[in-house]
Amino acid sequence: MNFSLIYQLFKKEIILELRQKYALNGILLYVFSTLYIIFIGFQKITPEAWITLYWIVILFASVNAGAKSFIQEGKGRLLYYYGISSPQNIILAKLMYNCILIAVISFIAYIGFLIFFGDVIDKPWNFALIMLLGSTGLAGVFTMVSAIASKAKGSATLMTILSFPVIIPQLLLLIKLSRRAASMAISNINFDIGYKELVGLSCINLIVVIVSFMLFPYLWRD
Repeated sequence: MNFSLIYQLFKKEIILELRQKYALNGILLYVFSTLYIIFIGFQKITPEAWITLYWIVILFASVNAGAKSFIQEGKGRLLYYYGISSPQNIILAKLMYNCILIAVISFIAYIGFLIFFGDVIDKPWNFALIMLLGSTGLAGVFTMVSAIASKAKGSATLMTILSFPVIIPQLLLLIKLSRRAASMAISNINFDIGYKELVGLSCINLIVVIVSFMLFPYLWRD
């Protein structure tokens, strides 16, 4: 691994995003449009619905963010990457960028939920940790699945179909942990953040990153 090259590839992703603002703006437009539709439909929601809807919004926003990783890359650019870098450097740079991008989207969506529906989170630092772990897991899954879909000449639809069986366990753990972070608003939930679930989610994220790091070189050779 070349950490200097990983940094340059990561920096390239940020520069391209700043130049092509329509991608991030489109994701944010989706998030706030969905929030507005939920607000019109429900006006007021329970803490359980708040948490569930939050992660559903983040899930589908992450699909759109992850699709940009490889599906939207041109053949010429991929060939250029092939000539200057190893696959491990490329996948790590993509993972880092997508993790930060989804974390930013998660934070902005959290602000949006506060504006529209108020706050139900009693331990914001615990929820921030959950958001970070969730962003890492979603980034790992959708980055790798985006690479598979691009090699199969697929689209974002194929990426969604391939990723959902993997993402469902993560989503269930995220919702469960978030309910514990809002336990004062949800009276029948113990205030304990749930360290077993936290360790389980961390292990799933670690497995996803390791598998991506090991399997991506085989995809890259094709």
